[in-house]
Amino acid sequence: MSEGRSGGGPVELALPVPDAALAERLRARMAVVEDALFGHTVSRVPYVTEAAQHLIGAGGKRMRPLLVLLAAEVGGRPDDDDVVTAACVVEITHAGSLYHDDVMDEAQLRRGAVTANARWDNLVAILTGDFLFAKASELTAQLGVEAVRIQAETFTRLVEGQILETVEPGPDDDPLQHYLDVIAGKTGSLISAAARYGALFGGASPEIQTALTRYGEIVGGAFQLSDDILDVASESTESGKTPGTDLREGVRTLPVLMALASDDPADARLHELLRSDLTDDDRHAEALALLRAHPALDQARRFVVGRAEEAKQLLAVLPEGPVRAALESYADGVAVRTA
Repeated sequence: MSEGRSGGGPVELALPVPDAALAERLRARMAVVEDALFGHTVSRVPYVTEAAQHLIGAGGKRMRPLLVLLAAEVGGRPDDDDVVTAACVVEITHAGSLYHDDVMDEAQLRRGAVTANARWDNLVAILTGDFLFAKASELTAQLGVEAVRIQAETFTRLVEGQILETVEPGPDDDPLQHYLDVIAGKTGSLISAAARYGALFGGASPEIQTALTRYGEIVGGAFQLSDDILDVASESTESGKTPGTDLREGVRTLPVLMALASDDPADARLHELLRSDLTDDDRHAEALALLRAHPALDQARRFVVGRAEEAKQLLAVLPEGPVRAALESYADGVAVRTA
């Protein structure tokens, strides 16, 4: 039995939309998507429905489906039913990937709720992720051959990114480029598909479809990179995240990789810590303090801002107006986000 929409209050937009009329229109459209998400994740088996809707019912930013709706506004058919279907495809695909991520990471919480692997077990979580991928495929088939091709390519890149994340870069590989490739696959690919779907099914020109596809790729990567910076720079009261979680888990993110690339002898202690086990509270606190004071943190910020500017330049092919302004605001917001 479907749980229905979580909460039932007004839909909050994950992207900044300065124009009030456009924001209200997107809220109304997102409410349709929200209801459709629960309808599309019902199984003939109630137990499967419960597991599949466990994470969807926990909420989340819904950034990907909103980007589909926003990109569709550029074309002449923003109200097309296929736009809503495509929005559901990207969110259900994203949800499926999170079930698998939580198994890989042995995570206990996701979106403030107990993860499926913690509530049930790894087998249920993996199979539920597979069920959601299958549901996304069913919906994609309704959208036609081009959508099936896009989804297949996106899914290939997403899985490649997940696998690449488990592999250390080779001796001749650039560790930073390796990490950027992981992010491009795991995060950028699906956000790129979201913008592409919106432009395609909203009826935008091929030129705009190409621009928004690339825009989504860049902004998606920048979103994850800004998460890296938040993990180091923010206090938990600001972001709702526990500072230094990636450090404690030994994940080498953007600021860490940039700090390790420094050849300044004064960084010897920081390098020693970053290459060691940081599960010890004292060593973790020392590493976090040194990293926060290191030029690599500002270098990482500049890198993300540069990516956001690159994404905004792609929007020059869009007509000036509320949609373009919203996409520009989103790129800016990603670069300097605090949550």
